[in-house]
Amino acid sequence: MSYAHSHIGSGSRTARRTFEFGKTYVVRPKGKHQATLVWLHGLGDNGLSSSQLLESLPLTNIKWICPTAPTRPVALLGGFPCTAWFDVGELSEDGPDDWEGLDASASHIANLLSTEPADVKVGIGGFSMGAAIAQYSATCFAMGRYGNGIPYPVNLRAIVGLSGWLPGSRSLRNKIEVSHEARRRAASLPILLCHGISDDVVLWKYGENSAQSLSSAGFRYVAFKSYDGLGHYTVPREMGEVCTWLSSRLGLEGSS
Repeated sequence: MSYAHSHIGSGSRTARRTFEFGKTYVVRPKGKHQATLVWLHGLGDNGLSSSQLLESLPLTNIKWICPTAPTRPVALLGGFPCTAWFDVGELSEDGPDDWEGLDASASHIANLLSTEPADVKVGIGGFSMGAAIAQYSATCFAMGRYGNGIPYPVNLRAIVGLSGWLPGSRSLRNKIEVSHEARRRAASLPILLCHGISDDVVLWKYGENSAQSLSSAGFRYVAFKSYDGLGHYTVPREMGEVCTWLSSRLGLEGSS
């Protein structure tokens, strides 16, 4: 288990939330280790199911790290506890953002990547709420810091988000425009977003809005792919496009 601590100053009182993350599963590369990606599950899921999906992919040069989110009360579920990367009242860009939970999970993920060898390219991907954290991590990388101001420590090379949304989208452009370094980092990071048009859990329009928000904020390499008839799940054709995109963007050898 690992822990992330967060502090909120409130007058003379300081509230402290501790997040206990679940088990992390690792899928080792079958070939030369060229890249490491953290893959993040959706609400109520766990890292084991992610690892089972990823180990079947024909990406022999990628090491996959599949953490499990903390179990916490979730407002969307009436306070019922389940695995969640952050608290959420609705699965969209419209709800209030749990900045403390977002930063705790983004920090946990960055820590998982921070010990990878220097010659290994690193990235983050995920599904649904996991895709939201992947996109939030992209914005932390661009700005060079988490929402709480602590420096972001990892040089991300790729982001993949399936059936997700972008937390903090409304203020993103203003935060990046003011910094030359933030604009440079945003312009360097390729992002692939995929979304089913028939998704009735996280609506397709939120995926499209995320891509537009990222592009307008200065992320130059945002690809947004839509899938007719696809609901809130993944299909082999979508995962095939993820493999092709990662192989190309990360310059992987011997991957199909």
